[in-house]
Amino acid sequence: MRRDHRPYRLAHAGVLVREAWTRHVLAPQLDALGEGSVVVRPWRVEIHGARIRIGRFAYIVAARGREVSFQTWSDARHQGQITLGDHCLVSPGVRLSSATRIEIGDGTMLASGAYLTDADWHDIVDRTQEVGRTAPIVLGRNVWVGDGAMVGKGVTIGDNSVVGARAVVTRDVPPGVIVAGNPARVVREIETGAEFRSMAALHDAPPAEIAARHRYLLYLALRDNTWRGWLRSRLTHRD
Repeated sequence: MRRDHRPYRLAHAGVLVREAWTRHVLAPQLDALGEGSVVVRPWRVEIHGARIRIGRFAYIVAARGREVSFQTWSDARHQGQITLGDHCLVSPGVRLSSATRIEIGDGTMLASGAYLTDADWHDIVDRTQEVGRTAPIVLGRNVWVGDGAMVGKGVTIGDNSVVGARAVVTRDVPPGVIVAGNPARVVREIETGAEFRSMAALHDAPPAEIAARHRYLLYLALRDNTWRGWLRSRLTHRD
């Protein structure tokens, strides 16, 4: 990873732009966006439809070419909805598509490219019929869905379970296990009695205090950078 050559004032200005975009452009498209939530590159988050709620202290990271997508479907028979609990992590390229209900518990982490869909989106026999079969998805607390994994319609995943990278989950997953493969199967149990430390542990203070802490850490990391050094890095860097 390249060193961050930005002067602190430039980096801080970027944070202010990000926060303003989240507050004035992204949040009004949602039914709720909880306090303390951080959205990195909110202009890369795609919202389609209504009844999308995001809890407190969410951390959502989008990127160019790896947009995050929340999509709900509405018609006479279907009213999709998406609900993220508190302290959830959503990584680049994550897609959530709902015609019924996707419910994600507190502290759950969705790794890059994870896809959750509660519908087939077309009938198997009548390909002109939209949505097709659909059933709710429910993820418990502190679930971890790995890179590129897919969770299909009607699946419930129990608390603290882990879905391995590229797994395809078509059946319910009990609490406290690791599943992998296509179709996903239990490969081992997580140690009984393990003390889990969830994403909530990172949010141990009021939102304003956490934001001030992050600003100070950013200052410490970038305080020695200069505008001249930053311009030089931009002119000499080749992607």
